[in-house]
Amino acid sequence: MVSMKSLARISAAVFGIFVLVQPAVSPNTAQAQGWPTRNVKFVVPLGPGSGVDIGARLFADLLSKKWGQPVVVENQAGGDGVIAINAVLTAKDNHVLLMSPASQFTHHPYTHDKMPYNPADLIPVARISNTIVSYSVPASSSIKTLPELLASAKAEPGKINMASATPMLDYVLRAYLQTADLKMTPVPYRNTVQAAADLAEGRIQFMIAAVAIVRPYVQASKVRMIAVTNKARASVAPNVPTTTEAGFPQLATDGLVGLFATKDLPADVRNRIAADVKEVASDPAVAQRLELTGQVLNPGSAAEFDAAIKEQVAQMAAAAKILGLKAAQ
Repeated sequence: MVSMKSLARISAAVFGIFVLVQPAVSPNTAQAQGWPTRNVKFVVPLGPGSGVDIGARLFADLLSKKWGQPVVVENQAGGDGVIAINAVLTAKDNHVLLMSPASQFTHHPYTHDKMPYNPADLIPVARISNTIVSYSVPASSSIKTLPELLASAKAEPGKINMASATPMLDYVLRAYLQTADLKMTPVPYRNTVQAAADLAEGRIQFMIAAVAIVRPYVQASKVRMIAVTNKARASVAPNVPTTTEAGFPQLATDGLVGLFATKDLPADVRNRIAADVKEVASDPAVAQRLELTGQVLNPGSAAEFDAAIKEQVAQMAAAAKILGLKAAQ
């Protein structure tokens, strides 16, 4: 069993991105008050129409009014999130921010032989929301709960074909299955929407995916959500238990979404952005609009966002240890 000290060392060494760097604070708040001086760009690692993209455009509009400067959204999908990350890092511009799920890249050290960017060059700025992620089965399946799913995997090893839209959650589940001596058969998909369609038709028997991806099939009575991975029940799926409530807290992971910036963004500007995000999010209509995308509003400071991400870093490191995955240097 990996020790907490070992996890801390792994987290610090591999995931510099999630160690909250403290840039030099300006002598006064003039820089924060004067920011932004021109257009701000949110780079999103997912395509148009995704939940994160819709959320980015919602906050871009609200913050544009707050800041008195245009805030544009640029989609840089593909490349496992690396394209978007490098677009922000190479811009060398404190008006260019990354809006992304943390799980988009917490797995990178374990899926790349060599890191394609320096994680320490990126820091969390503000938490915005939690994407709600579901464990789902075909509605035609006799499986109605998470314990029943795992019991089926035990009774018929390898018979359950599964797909996952989130590498980190895939690794967390695979690590649990290995420790519990259970087996499911992973089916790779390039297109998670196609995976959801196959789930609805019973061509695969289980899927881990954002609620937004499977909800159309749930509403059509073709897919059944049996659990959500988030730590608390969500208003977007109030009748679906969490993995913790189902008896498997080791499978709980929040779908953290927020803003990141290059490490040279001054601390007072970072604090200003986080405060402004929280202010514009206070309108009840914001939570309602995010809920339609399968997200729950959860604004927070850079420190709060960083602390939540560190939990996932440790969770991913523990899963990688069980699975025998070595971190890229």
